[in-house]
Amino acid sequence: MYYRLQPDPLRGTDFVGLFRRLVLGPGILASICVALHLLERFVQYQLPSSDRTFFAVIYTINLGLFILFLASTAYTWRSLVLFRSSGRLRREWELFEILLGGTLLFQLSGWELPTPLSLLVIGGLAIFGVYLSGNQKWVAYLNRRQKWEVVFMQLAILLCMTIFVAYFVRVQYDPKLIAPEPQHAFLLLTVFFAAFYAVMGLFVTFSNLPTAGVFEQKREEILSLQRLTQLIQRGQTEEDVYSMLFDATVQTVEADAAWLDVEARDEAYKGQRYHITEEQCTAIRGLLADYNLGHIEYLNNDLPHSSGFRGLELPFGSLIVMPLRSAKRQYGALYMLKNQPQGFDRENLGILQTFTSQTILSIENLQLVAASIQNERVQEELKIASTVQESLIPKDLPIDNWFEISSHALAAKEVGGDFYDFLHLPGQRLAILIGDVSGKGITAAFHMAQMKGIFHALMQENPLARNEREKFPVPSKFMAMANKALIHCLEKSSFITASLYIIDYENRGFVFARAGHCHTLYYHSIKEEVSYFHTAGLGLGIIRHDSYEKHIKNQFYDYNPGDVMVIYTDGIVEARGTNKEEYGEERLQQMLERTYYLEADEIKNMILEDLAEFSRGQPMHDDQTLLVIKFRASQPEPTV
Repeated sequence: MYYRLQPDPLRGTDFVGLFRRLVLGPGILASICVALHLLERFVQYQLPSSDRTFFAVIYTINLGLFILFLASTAYTWRSLVLFRSSGRLRREWELFEILLGGTLLFQLSGWELPTPLSLLVIGGLAIFGVYLSGNQKWVAYLNRRQKWEVVFMQLAILLCMTIFVAYFVRVQYDPKLIAPEPQHAFLLLTVFFAAFYAVMGLFVTFSNLPTAGVFEQKREEILSLQRLTQLIQRGQTEEDVYSMLFDATVQTVEADAAWLDVEARDEAYKGQRYHITEEQCTAIRGLLADYNLGHIEYLNNDLPHSSGFRGLELPFGSLIVMPLRSAKRQYGALYMLKNQPQGFDRENLGILQTFTSQTILSIENLQLVAASIQNERVQEELKIASTVQESLIPKDLPIDNWFEISSHALAAKEVGGDFYDFLHLPGQRLAILIGDVSGKGITAAFHMAQMKGIFHALMQENPLARNEREKFPVPSKFMAMANKALIHCLEKSSFITASLYIIDYENRGFVFARAGHCHTLYYHSIKEEVSYFHTAGLGLGIIRHDSYEKHIKNQFYDYNPGDVMVIYTDGIVEARGTNKEEYGEERLQQMLERTYYLEADEIKNMILEDLAEFSRGQPMHDDQTLLVIKFRASQPEPTV
């Protein structure tokens, strides 16, 4: 009864330790038995006619040691028989104990059964014991070295048992020392079961030795990946994959309760629960808050006796927590519980590690697919925006008898921020707008479209004008009006640089204003020199109130036949060469000095060739836009 009321001596899967404790106990008992037996023989040799009381005392002590040995062995075997057992096997073991104890009580009562019936009962119990001895699942959890240790310890147990049995066989014919008859059947059955289970254990262990190495290598693969790979591959969403992980782990480790916490970024999926309340989950989370469960595994196989858990009064005996994490982020945690203590082992831990790592891999694959789809969507949007941008850039350049014009535009990204446009005005005039929106991509293209819309809206004839000069705004006025319109469109961190030119053929001159844009490069045919027009001006959107107009000035200039005007964006002069040096305004000026006599298209091509030679394959860091306007040497007479 003492051993029956003790806790299960098996701790997890420490079978070797269990056998060591068993061998240490019976081994000492057997040594005592042998010593007493030798003492008995010595006394008999020295005092042949001595009192038999001394031998009766030795016999009684040995009988007690033998019963203690059988009880220890039987209940050690009980732990092994019931390891990972079903409810049915547990009930069968309890029935075996009841029948064995009933046999002892029946014989102690003094009742006697007929010999055939008595043999039938004893034989039936022996067969029942043989049946129970076939439950040797624990052998499969030993590696090769542990199997050899267990073999030698089982042999030691059998040796101890042989010492006891040999002693009692020797003294059984002594009429004063022989055990009372009612004990015979009980001791015989117990010895038979203990010995037979040890022999069966030896047989099973020896049978598994040749395959131990292969089994150790393949066990985790067989147990861990037989379901999960196929299950996870069918997941279409992260929620599907988490659900499959949860169901597979609960089934594989045979958890009595479980829950899954997920740190979902979209807050759409919070996790799952199985046979556990939210209050119990919250209590366990709070108790484990200091364990940093996002980075380490947690295993507790004795919850009822653990500090903190005793006060929770949970119906569980074992807990394992497996974090779901990758090198980049924490995804959540998986909690598995069993009702009985010592419910989990290292194998369960390894299986859960495999399951969670496969799950995280699938989750990250899904995220990569989603990111790829999103990237394709963005690329498609960029292509659409690029198409829109191309539609905003004039495809047909103005052609007349007063000037030649050539253009070049190249975006550094799919969608750039450079733009230019032309607009014919009444009275033989042409408006030319060039600009650069801060930033790149779709936002820059959107602001470019806004600027073009403002250009066409503001450069329309004013029907309320009092004279011809007021029908169209001069460049400085246009910039002030555009700045006011853009205040409600541009983000605070965005701005636009621009220059507006209005060429008047009739008066052979032009007026322009610069809003923070690049300086205009000009070849003066009369003076035969190249220089920049240095004019003041702030970018649009930098100052967002009425005082902006004070920072914009008009500049008038009369052109002559053969003059050349080069308008560009900063992507031209800020292009970098192999030594990180910028192309610069000076080199651009030198190129015009060498090419002013060519036609506009040829001047543009020579500048671009020199720019390409300077960059030598270096990546573009900014959009490049270039306009070359050359006033013809032969100007037509103005029409009246």
